[in-house]
Amino acid sequence: MKLLIVSAAPFIFKNNETFAYSPYVNELIIYKKFCSEINFCCPVWVNEKGLLIKKIPFNYTKHYKLIDSDLLTPKKIFKAIFQSIYNIFVIIKAMREADHIHLRCPGSMALLGCIVQIFFPNKMKSAKYAGNWDPKSKNPWSYKMQHYILQNTFLTQNMQVLVYGDWNNQSKNIKSFFTATYSESEKESIEKTDLKHGIKFIFVGSLVSGKNPLYGIKLVEKLIRKGHIATLDLYGDGIERKSLENYIQMNKLESYIFLKGNNSKETLKSAYKKSHFVILPSKSEGWPKAIAEGMFWGCIPIATKVSCVPYMLDFGKRGILLEMNLDKDAEQIENLIMSQNTFLKKSQIAMEWSRNFTTDVFEKEIAKLLMK
Repeated sequence: MKLLIVSAAPFIFKNNETFAYSPYVNELIIYKKFCSEINFCCPVWVNEKGLLIKKIPFNYTKHYKLIDSDLLTPKKIFKAIFQSIYNIFVIIKAMREADHIHLRCPGSMALLGCIVQIFFPNKMKSAKYAGNWDPKSKNPWSYKMQHYILQNTFLTQNMQVLVYGDWNNQSKNIKSFFTATYSESEKESIEKTDLKHGIKFIFVGSLVSGKNPLYGIKLVEKLIRKGHIATLDLYGDGIERKSLENYIQMNKLESYIFLKGNNSKETLKSAYKKSHFVILPSKSEGWPKAIAEGMFWGCIPIATKVSCVPYMLDFGKRGILLEMNLDKDAEQIENLIMSQNTFLKKSQIAMEWSRNFTTDVFEKEIAKLLMK
């Protein structure tokens, strides 16, 4: 089977080898198991621009190069119109040669893919919508357009659409899905240290305004000012790093808040095991991997009420849903840390839930998706 993946996720070429976003590559390895040939329709970046990348460890047959558009100025917007026309013809050629078309949504390239796939009603297709599928959410018009096309079974035929969360009144082609990081064999018992000896928070994600790492820092700072022994390790990098460093220095938090940068899966696993809480005050999410990963190792999640996060946290039974008010959110955490037994019970149910979603289960579901 010839599988085509249409995505905005870029390729980065180094020493005649192909690199891409690391978690994306981990999924591609699983997809490759179920197809004889895999082709890509995506743009190319000259460098990783702070993206955590990983080498694609298998040979792909074709790369249909798309042009990455820039919409920052009127001139570039005008230029992007012609680039989109070019991209459409490239996508048409790629889809014509494929047996199974897989769209990675949402994104600018995915929007073009959603439109072009309409003209291939007999091809087997699938899509993974990695953004916020909540029909009530405030999304850009391009995301809403993709949402509309994907769930319209007249425009989108022979396609299964994988979305995060469980939503009401969905079309028959919409399938609730997940993302996994750890395998069944990686499961092990976890014992969290007593909170009286210090409360360890962890943040994993890009240091960008959308992930809102500053709120996480301010929340831990609030607890410290109230007399709690607490630390926060932030794993990831991004354009907000310098401003976060300045905030930490100006507020004399160097002994409590630590910017660790991008790190390996094994380093993160060790950090999760030692942490009590995983915090992610994002403005928007799909399936936040950091939350699921932290829960896998017994961290109680602290996250915003976006996308499928309330579902993941069972509306607060498996974690803390942020109100985005420092006083109220600090109080929520304090109420939990006052009782070690309550903390351990919540930690256990968070871990039990997350361990239902392993790479083994993910692989079986991908096999079903591609072999239909």
